[in-house]
Amino acid sequence: MATGSSTLAAKRKFRDTLTGRKHELWLVPATLADLGSFGALDLDRRMLRGGLPPFLLGEGLDDDGYREWIDSFWAKDLQELFVIDKKASFVKFMELLFRQSGGLFEATAFAAECEVSRQTIQNYLQILETTLVAVVLRPFAGKGAAEIKAQPKVYAFDTGFVCYLRGWASLRPDDRGPLLEHWVQNELHARFPREQVFFWRDKRKHEVDFVVQAGRQTAPLAIECRATSTRFDPNGLRAFRAIYPEGKNPVVCLDTFEPYSARAGGLAVRFIPLLRLVEELEKGLRE
Repeated sequence: MATGSSTLAAKRKFRDTLTGRKHELWLVPATLADLGSFGALDLDRRMLRGGLPPFLLGEGLDDDGYREWIDSFWAKDLQELFVIDKKASFVKFMELLFRQSGGLFEATAFAAECEVSRQTIQNYLQILETTLVAVVLRPFAGKGAAEIKAQPKVYAFDTGFVCYLRGWASLRPDDRGPLLEHWVQNELHARFPREQVFFWRDKRKHEVDFVVQAGRQTAPLAIECRATSTRFDPNGLRAFRAIYPEGKNPVVCLDTFEPYSARAGGLAVRFIPLLRLVEELEKGLRE
């Protein structure tokens, strides 16, 4: 067993010699199931502090700890595994990426601020993805001419670092929606291979937060995230289902305490509380 804060794929020795003879387990930050074990069921606390145990269980916000983690990541995970000429440019890119976490990725937008080339930014992103510090979602596409087929969406691996780099010491109502999206992404990657989790968007800016394709013979789950159920707009989901009509439509909410079904935009939608997410996803894939 080899453990570490990075991935064996980053080490050429392991990548080359263990081909076909290894199994990788990605331990994501604290999931909903973990919160019960930690005795930390406060959802705001988990979103603000993130899911790394020292920060989640600490007495208060630990800004020095987040900065020390980033410095340690550079020293232990990056310098030993990769050749990066400009530390300042790389760290600045990582911090900018985390501040914009959850958005569409455009390398050119980062290149000027980090004073490196567009290709260098692409290389930086690949390094962050390989070391599991950034989660890159590819677009779900194939049937519609207007679908985005190449531009990915990128998430920071942990909400605590997002809040730290955005300077949030407490959560406002509008902050919870984006952080809920990060949390759902974390839960999905705890249960599905990375190649089965996508997002969807078309050129008219209709979007679905997450699409799970758990197999070629399984209809895609189209998952939306909303802090409040009353603010759910079905237009993105309706555009997606016009192309891919089969599959369940769960909407994960923070203000919902029991799952319920409804019609929205002519579609059958299932509103589910975050704490019931895993149960409802498993149910949706079975049906």
